Amino acid sequence: MAQTLNVSGVLRQTNGIMVWGVRVDLLTREYPPDVYGGAGVHLEYLARELRRLPLDVRVHCFGAPRAEAGVTGYADPPGLAGANPALRTIGVDLEMAAGCAGSDLVHSHTWYANLAGHTAKLLHGIPHVVTTHSLEPLRPWKAEQLGGGYALSSWCERTAVEAADAVIAVSAGMKADVLRAYPQVDPDKVHVVYNGIDTEQYAPDPATDVLQRLGVDPDRPSVVYVGRITRQKGLPYLLRAARRLPPEVQIVLLAGAPDTPEIAAEVTGLADELRAGREGVVWVQEMLPKREVIQVLTHATVFVCPSIYEPMGIVNLEAMACQTAVVATATGGIPEVVADRETGLLVPIEQVTDGSGTPLDPDRFVADLADAMLQLVEEPARAAELGRAGRQRAVDHFSWAAIADRTHAVYQSITS
Repeated sequence: MAQTLNVSGVLRQTNGIMVWGVRVDLLTREYPPDVYGGAGVHLEYLARELRRLPLDVRVHCFGAPRAEAGVTGYADPPGLAGANPALRTIGVDLEMAAGCAGSDLVHSHTWYANLAGHTAKLLHGIPHVVTTHSLEPLRPWKAEQLGGGYALSSWCERTAVEAADAVIAVSAGMKADVLRAYPQVDPDKVHVVYNGIDTEQYAPDPATDVLQRLGVDPDRPSVVYVGRITRQKGLPYLLRAARRLPPEVQIVLLAGAPDTPEIAAEVTGLADELRAGREGVVWVQEMLPKREVIQVLTHATVFVCPSIYEPMGIVNLEAMACQTAVVATATGGIPEVVADRETGLLVPIEQVTDGSGTPLDPDRFVADLADAMLQLVEEPARAAELGRAGRQRAVDHFSWAAIADRTHAVYQSITS
């Protein structure tokens, strides 16, 4: 049964500022300046837009203290130093739950913070909303990264999702995944609210200073990848497909933060092999500032997202907003973002049903990925046309203000 949310509003003092409205606590691992994935980007903009509504928004995140008002960072508990990472996460979650005292509603993002939200719900008697950016049952390769901690992360997520008052899925594809992975969840509790994009910030940048510093030639075609080095992002498939690209095409990889030594070694080996046969392979392993990523995306002929698991794929929106054509896998929520043959090309994939997302025919997937990239690098005018349409789609359908309104509507739906 849903908890009762006090929607009448109260006047509170927050960091010396009088705030009128319901208090909502957002719980997350990532928050600026420590953002490495789509969930962190989501929290940055969602928090900003929710604060424009009659809400008192607090953020609880992992890591060092933040200077931003209303944001609290939590370090790993000293007593768990050296413990399994999942166990340290649970320790942080318990401290977060304690920090939610006085909240009217908690909203957790990813398994890293789900247990904090569930515990706060029980401890403080308040509603809990979960946003699913990914699902642990569909990322079995994380057992490589967490060992026995994968069982703990899966338990945290399942416990929170099944008991949540509302679940937000970042795409219709993700909603279907939630209901398959957790059949005990009432479908009426699962709401689709997309990720968004700030199209004023993510906009074409004609400058070339960043390209020159990185060694990217703006006068040559380029294929760009932006993302973490993790199984779900499919970078090894891209590196194999890139062997078929013409020699004048540059392959630009803004790729770092490998999940495991094994995936790091695999990607390094494939990148070295690619470099041995061609020029123009640029691999930037550190996280670049947003402005620099925007410039690289702007000048790309094609942005490629070879993911084998992607609930939404916010990075595709970022590329579209920079007016760049997208080649992406037709999996998860990506087809809800990238309009096939209108804003980019979708690459078909048949996947095994064990939750790993592995292609049934990896060679066919690699060949189809290469063919899609070839189509656009060989037809730059078509790529430019798709890029212009992609920016318009991002502007028209994925504003953060609208997404905050839809999220607020979910909060209101669980009141009684």
